[in-house]
Amino acid sequence: MELQEGEPLEADEFDALDLDDDADLDGGIIPDDYDDLDDYDDYEDASPDEIDFAVAMYREDGAPIVMELAPAFANDLDEFIAQLRRLPGDAGALGAVSIAGEFFVLCRVRGRTVQVLLNDGGAANDWPIARDVVDYLGIDVPDPDDDIEPVGDLGILVDQGVSEFDMDNIVDDIDEDSDELVRQIVKQLKFDTQFNKVIGR
Repeated sequence: MELQEGEPLEADEFDALDLDDDADLDGGIIPDDYDDLDDYDDYEDASPDEIDFAVAMYREDGAPIVMELAPAFANDLDEFIAQLRRLPGDAGALGAVSIAGEFFVLCRVRGRTVQVLLNDGGAANDWPIARDVVDYLGIDVPDPDDDIEPVGDLGILVDQGVSEFDMDNIVDDIDEDSDELVRQIVKQLKFDTQFNKVIGR
């Protein structure tokens, strides 16, 4: 099965991809019980209408590739990481999710290394994937009345040209919608042409 830009991939379609998996990575990314730490009964998945986008980005032989992912991957960090692990990439794969213009999650997978960034920790009070990020990092869910603060690794893309200073400035812009903040990051990474073709403007 060939990877095609612009076509959302469902979970079962990933299983059909002829991509190499590194057996040594099994169990090396996600704590076995991180998503069982809290009761998720009060968390409703973001609906397709609430999901601005869920994408995977990587470079193959230097060429930028952007792929839209199915809505299910915007609600489960565990599954999101699993799909990113399956993708080829010169520097690993980067996933980006934006929900309702309110917050975004970046996740980068390189071998055993997984980095995550949530631009608004307070979103963990309302949205499943944001709560997953907080649990994955092993930190308390921020008080919803606290000021908006990012959680995770601001240096997630330093080696790709987005400095911690640049990332901090982006996530600090609380007046801009989260999907537009991701577009700023995508532009700095020089994935914007492919991103706009897949997601639209």
